[in-house]
Amino acid sequence: ANSVEYYNLGLVITDEEHKFGVEQRDSLVEKASSGVHTITMSATPIPRTLAITLYGESKEVFTINQMPSGRKPVITGIAKSDERTFSFMRSTIAKGQQCYVVCPLIKDSDSEKMEGVESVENIYGRLVEYFEDDDTIKIEMLTGKQSSEEVEETIGRFSRNETQVLISTTVIEVGVNVPNATVMMIENADKFGLAQLHQLRGRVGRGDAQSYCIM
Repeated sequence: ANSVEYYNLGLVITDEEHKFGVEQRDSLVEKASSGVHTITMSATPIPRTLAITLYGESKEVFTINQMPSGRKPVITGIAKSDERTFSFMRSTIAKGQQCYVVCPLIKDSDSEKMEGVESVENIYGRLVEYFEDDDTIKIEMLTGKQSSEEVEETIGRFSRNETQVLISTTVIEVGVNVPNATVMMIENADKFGLAQLHQLRGRVGRGDAQSYCIM
């Protein structure tokens, strides 16, 4: 922030680099004395590509290509049948694990560009109907329209496995760590960018169980 003054800033670390603009990062560097060290971090491929393009050899790029011990690569696939996907989610929940479902919209849209695009509310209704025979399966919605307190409470319930299916927009793209969640279902995956898909897939595979990303 412009109002913050640093006594002797010497190191700037920016995590989730793709969430910040160039000017935002530069504003921190400008507050520092000459020779400040700058580290930017991201789990997506786009910032690394841009760094090489813009800075060439003047910027060192370090790639951490090893997962923490015990983790398995996320199996990623494409599905066209909700019935098969919902059935797979049911078998996952039966093993005590949890599922994410991410949609591009909060509500159905009348826009021609969004024709056939799934919304959080629509998928919520269909999943509630699909799992109505099992009252042990709890489903919740999470969107950016909720207050920060509601978001925190909803994620908290999911973290404690009080909720088995969390349907959301991209508000869970970063900063959510639930190792017990092993399925990420992304509706209308073509409506998301490469970095978004990469980050969304990164919400699963955070424990030692095999995880899946279904687009």
